[in-house]
Amino acid sequence: MPLPRLSPRIAIVQFQPKLGQVQANMAKARELCRGIPPRSVDLICLPEMVFSGYNFESAAVIEPYLETSRTGPTSRFCAELSSRLKCYVVAGYPERLEPFEVERHLTETGTQVVGANAAALYGPDGQWVGAYRKTNLYTTDKTWALPGTGFATFRLAPPLRTVSLGICMDLNAMPPHSWTSEDGPYELADYCLKENTNILVMLNAWLDSGKQPEEEHDIHTLNFWAERLRPLWLESSSPASQDTLVVVCNRGGDENGTTFAGSSAVFHMKQGQGKSGILRAALRREDEDVMVWDSST
Repeated sequence: MPLPRLSPRIAIVQFQPKLGQVQANMAKARELCRGIPPRSVDLICLPEMVFSGYNFESAAVIEPYLETSRTGPTSRFCAELSSRLKCYVVAGYPERLEPFEVERHLTETGTQVVGANAAALYGPDGQWVGAYRKTNLYTTDKTWALPGTGFATFRLAPPLRTVSLGICMDLNAMPPHSWTSEDGPYELADYCLKENTNILVMLNAWLDSGKQPEEEHDIHTLNFWAERLRPLWLESSSPASQDTLVVVCNRGGDENGTTFAGSSAVFHMKQGQGKSGILRAALRREDEDVMVWDSST
């Protein structure tokens, strides 16, 4: 019997979803994943609200694209892909709330919430493993979504082990806090330290910074992501320094005049290591591709 792998292999799928074109977006994702051989990766990541698109203007506009947990289009896609490739698959989608949740909650503007910005995780047997709802909502989410109640961690088989999950704005400071590099707060990074997270996965629809547009990568955004995880690479008073692989799966393209940053990335962060050299790989702003990261290489 072969020994279990110690180093995870992670595939990051980045492309430019078209708003409201669910089937076309799924076809694009299938095309990109076609070249992944079965059992060649341990985890496949797809971005926030990958098949519906992200920049919906209101609850009424997004309502036709809300999906039922475990049975909706994204769940079926993840179940099929994970079963075929014998790996874990995680993807973001707009979840339809249960009627009792709709009745009990309003948005900040007093309108009825209709969904949640969610992620689904499926295992190598094609079975549902767990879910997560975005905790720190962005302005666009607040027109329709119910926030989650906290970050999520899953204890998976080696080589993935302890995997924590966040969605986009979760990386930012929770309102009403502002933050500084010295004092934080660093809610997500501190959570990962508490959970002894081996892999942090971020599913994003992060906006392009607009800075250095001549550069193929959004360098400002890459630096910001790293800075918001400062406790994971800063010196620690603990004698046991934690080691965290950070996977940021972002989308690219444009929706309703909004441009997304692409630049999906893998960081290897170790307490006390410092920021220099933590970025291990990154896709470009405009890439529509699958990047496979093997941490043993």
